[in-house]
Amino acid sequence: MTDKWKIPPDGGHMDRATGIYLQNMTGKEVQERLKENDLIIVPIGSTEAHGPHACSGEDTFLVTRMAEMIAQKTGCTVAQPMWYGSHPFHHLGMAGTIVIPEETFIAYLRAIIAGLWNAGFRKQILLNGHGQDYAIPVAMHQFGKKYQVPALLINVNWWFIIKEHIRDKEHGGPFETPFVHADECETSYSMALFPEMIKMEDAVDTEGESLMPPGHIGASGSAYDRPIPFWQHIGASTIEVISTPEGLVGCATLADPEKAKPGLYAILDYLEKLVTDIMERYPPGVLPPTEKITQRSPEEIEALLKGPFEEGGKHLYTVAYPP
Repeated sequence: MTDKWKIPPDGGHMDRATGIYLQNMTGKEVQERLKENDLIIVPIGSTEAHGPHACSGEDTFLVTRMAEMIAQKTGCTVAQPMWYGSHPFHHLGMAGTIVIPEETFIAYLRAIIAGLWNAGFRKQILLNGHGQDYAIPVAMHQFGKKYQVPALLINVNWWFIIKEHIRDKEHGGPFETPFVHADECETSYSMALFPEMIKMEDAVDTEGESLMPPGHIGASGSAYDRPIPFWQHIGASTIEVISTPEGLVGCATLADPEKAKPGLYAILDYLEKLVTDIMERYPPGVLPPTEKITQRSPEEIEALLKGPFEEGGKHLYTVAYPP
């Protein structure tokens, strides 16, 4: 396990020509890549306050570093990330947190999905690193309804893969405190993946304030399977700018990358398996059976699958625009 995944990884790849990021490849390289592996991972992050010790791109760097490692193992491609995200109400007003309205975020992500599909990446994993669980599926389903073309779109929130690894010790996990935000848990994962951007000498501890009796509202990561996820309420907790203006909720001073490594290995193993299983079931150029997932005519689908450059082909936007 530890030999398979190098933790921390050897830096990031977003500005390197290492054959990982779509935007860093030439047109010829992209076409060659599609013949070998036509799956792309889209890291979806945010820019938000993460306390005096952590970078505001923490959510984004978590998923880009994961995606880069999976691409190196499987040969899939990674898209440059979405840096700005949708935010639940209680994030509103925090300095350093850039809030994109849900309708804008959803439309933007839907357009990205469409553009990648038109470029030949019809298998997409939307790898989320931020608490916008409620918005990403809407973009996926809007794409499906709008275009009704064969595709395989899967949304993965990394914390859902490893609930047992992000719990506190009282509930069988490795942490002293429950996972909330930029705290012991999240900072530990950040230290394991990009230690150069975490300054533990500046770490502080805070305590969020719930306005409901315990047992109802879930915390970050939905690790304790409570009935109401954190995004399905307004008023059950104070807003961050009032109760935790430091930009984190929890005990960042307790962070340790060793606490995150077992969970990180589990995430990477799963993501590798997910990509491998998809590509074994649907090799390059193969998608779920058209006749089972759309009622568009075979002729129309054939033309769209050929794309804009093949004889008899069409680009995706002949179906609908704006995307």
